Amino acid sequence: MTALLFTLGFLILALLGTPLFMIIGGIAFLCFYFSGTDLSAVIVEMYRIASAPTLLTIPLFTFAGYVMAESGTPKRLIDVAKSCVGWVPGGVAIVTLLTCAFFTAFTGASGVTIIAMGGLLYPILLSEKYSEKFSLGIVTTCGSLGLLFPPSLPLILYGLVAQVSIDQLFIAGILPGILLIVLLSLYSMYQGIASQVPRSSFNFKELGRSLWVAKWELPLPLLILVGIYGGYFTATEAAAVTAFYVLIVECLIYRDVSFTKDLPRIIRESMILVGSILIILGSALGLTNYLVDEQIPMKILELMKVYITSKIMFLVVLNIFLLIVGCMMDIFSAIIVVVPLIVPVAKAFDVNPLHLGIIFLTNLEIGYLTPPVGINLFISSMRFRKPVLSLYVIAIPFLLILLFALLIITYVPELSTSLVHILGLNSAHPIGLD
Repeated sequence: MTALLFTLGFLILALLGTPLFMIIGGIAFLCFYFSGTDLSAVIVEMYRIASAPTLLTIPLFTFAGYVMAESGTPKRLIDVAKSCVGWVPGGVAIVTLLTCAFFTAFTGASGVTIIAMGGLLYPILLSEKYSEKFSLGIVTTCGSLGLLFPPSLPLILYGLVAQVSIDQLFIAGILPGILLIVLLSLYSMYQGIASQVPRSSFNFKELGRSLWVAKWELPLPLLILVGIYGGYFTATEAAAVTAFYVLIVECLIYRDVSFTKDLPRIIRESMILVGSILIILGSALGLTNYLVDEQIPMKILELMKVYITSKIMFLVVLNIFLLIVGCMMDIFSAIIVVVPLIVPVAKAFDVNPLHLGIIFLTNLEIGYLTPPVGINLFISSMRFRKPVLSLYVIAIPFLLILLFALLIITYVPELSTSLVHILGLNSAHPIGLD
């Protein structure tokens, strides 16, 4: 009876808008209290998180992404992509996919991509004679496209929570991320041909000009990957190098961001996001300690084994569950709360931890577009002043394409693991909390 009352109390608090970390932390404290465990267990978990060396990657990469969002980077990236692929059928739509994926990899699925890039790309798509429905749909879809590419913040957070090597996750997400872009690009080409969208001719001079203008920003992903896998610096050092590099490029070379006028505001806004993630992370891992102590994951596993008898069936159920989670929770909260529960269960069904991570993040990426409460739908609705119900319908073809890609990613594990094997990273030391 007491447990039911507390459950109802926390549900009411959540509906009233109480911050998630307070809900999770409160549940953790009550669970430990009623089990007779010292409440300091929650605080110990917070300290363990705070002392993790790779924790620094989160604020540093987030800061770099926010600086790029406030600069002229979106416009320069669009110019490069347009000069490269603007001549193919559906070229401008493919430009949208490529630039948004690049941008989301640095900013995370925080709505920044739709707000920063959508405002630039949506009018361009309409001016190129794409239909309003398709233009809205692709911009909304691109709000979370790119989460599987390094240095994606959700990839880093998943590695921290699941105790999986972050550098391996960076590599594991590349091919699945490319698959998503390729399938959406094929649909864009079909739309370009069906709508008889005019195509621009390929121009070497324009390509050279756009590459030259964006020459300081384009090498950034390569700098990160070569630096980490070439053994020049760790993931944490890569984050520091990226933040410093972006700061110099945007503030001193391009001078898009002012040290005195813009930088203090950008630091404040980016660190608000980081702070919310870290405080939820600390509270959730305190609760995870209790769940592990009480062997909750093992009890879930025993229950599932009664009804689920194969790995394939488990993956089907996992995908359905994660799609629901993805449209109900933001990606950071979902990673922190759900991952500790599913990792032991997936391990028992012999699911590769890297493969599980990519399945998990792909589901949550799709969840951002899934009615009724996919967050991208609401951000687009507000940004472009369109009824959210109309966006539900507009999103359906893009949702079906992403679900098809999810099936491939789920049942072809080599897509997530082959590059890791080829590069010989199997024995790499996990970059986790320790």
